[in-house]
Amino acid sequence: MPTLILVRHGRSTANTAGLLAGWTPGVALDERGTEQAAALPGRLDGLPLAEIVVSPLQRCQETMRPLLDARPGLTPRTDDRIGECHYGDWSGRKLAELKDEPLMEVVQTHPSAAAFPGGESLREMQTRAVAAVREWNARVEAEHGPDAVYLMCSHGDIIKSIVADALGLHLDLFQRVSVEPCSVTAIRYTRLRPYLVRLGETGDLASLAPRETPPDDDAPVGGGAGAP
Repeated sequence: MPTLILVRHGRSTANTAGLLAGWTPGVALDERGTEQAAALPGRLDGLPLAEIVVSPLQRCQETMRPLLDARPGLTPRTDDRIGECHYGDWSGRKLAELKDEPLMEVVQTHPSAAAFPGGESLREMQTRAVAAVREWNARVEAEHGPDAVYLMCSHGDIIKSIVADALGLHLDLFQRVSVEPCSVTAIRYTRLRPYLVRLGETGDLASLAPRETPPDDDAPVGGGAGAP
C-alpha cells in the first residue's frame, strides 16, 4: 500500500495572532509561512509524488503553490474531509480567551468527548479524516501501484488524529502528538498495519532549545504557531 506524506500548512496569520482559525475564510500564510512554503519543494526534492491532495482552506492551498509550480505535471485534488476541524462558535476566537472555557479542559484531557458548540466533535473530525486517507490509499494504489507515494496538505489537529489512528492510539491521547507549521509526517501503510516513519519533521532543531518563556503545558488547539 502507498506511503502518505502529511504536510501541515505553513504558519498563518491566525497562528501568529493567537486565533483559532477553523474554517474562517481569508486566513492566509504570514511572511514566515510563505518562506516555509517556498522551501518545501527543496525539502521534497527527489521524492516521487503520485498525487497531491489538499484541504480547501486558503492556507493549505497557498502552502502547496510553490510545490505545484515546481511539479507542473501534478494536478492537485481538493478534499473537504481533510479540512480543519469545524470549531463552530469557537472559530475566530482568541486561544487565550478559550483557555477559560470549561470545554477546553475536556479538549485537553478527554478529547473523544469534546464537541464544539455549533461545530463538530473531535471524534467526527478524526472519522472523516481517516476515511479520506483510507479511500485515497486505495485509489492511489489502484492507479499508481502499491509502492506509490502521495501527499496530503492539511491542518494540525487533522494530522494529529491521523497519526493517532496509525499508531493505534485512542483519540484521548492525540494531544500528545505535536506537528509544527509546514512539518512533514510520513506514514507507510501496509496490508496489516501502518508504520509511522517520520513525525513533524521540519529540518530545524532550534525549537528544541530552551525558551525564555516556557511553553504552555496544554496542547495547542489547531496546532499552534510553532517555534518562535
